[in-house]
Amino acid sequence: MAEISCVQGNIVDQKTDAIVNAANKQLFGGSGVCGAIFDAAGYDVMTEACQKHGHCETGDAVITPGFKLSAQYVIHTVGPVYGDNENDAELLRSCYWQSLNLAEEKSLNSIAFPLISTGIYSYPKEEAVRIAVDSIREFFDDNHASSIEQVILCAYNEEDAKLISKVLKKYQKSTPW
Repeated sequence: MAEISCVQGNIVDQKTDAIVNAANKQLFGGSGVCGAIFDAAGYDVMTEACQKHGHCETGDAVITPGFKLSAQYVIHTVGPVYGDNENDAELLRSCYWQSLNLAEEKSLNSIAFPLISTGIYSYPKEEAVRIAVDSIREFFDDNHASSIEQVILCAYNEEDAKLISKVLKKYQKSTPW
């Protein structure tokens, strides 16, 4: 079973096999997490790699090389814009599953996630964190032989780190992993 932990910092600095980008459907470099990842990886090469995929639907994910990042890969997933769909929670859950599936296909050992959809897509943070942790745990419940040993939930600021840590502690007390 993978270790799930919280780290406060910039996702581009994580020393994992893959980092996850909170992408847009067009897979263009944007602002926030997406812009930081494109800039750190090399904007032009990341844009070219993403354009080979064309686009990505909400709840799905695609993978590219990490280029100048320490992470070997970037997994781009499109989270839901909160309130646009009746099935926002299912789409957000799918972002985590699809990202983990891609990491598993590449036999990766570690992956770092940002808080998907909680920035300009306005997903309520506490609900998004619960969905993230539930989704990750469910993935490993269904994939006991996974190559993935470490999952990091990367919080950009102290407030988000406290929230993630609080949710992780609740889950650790209620159900053993």
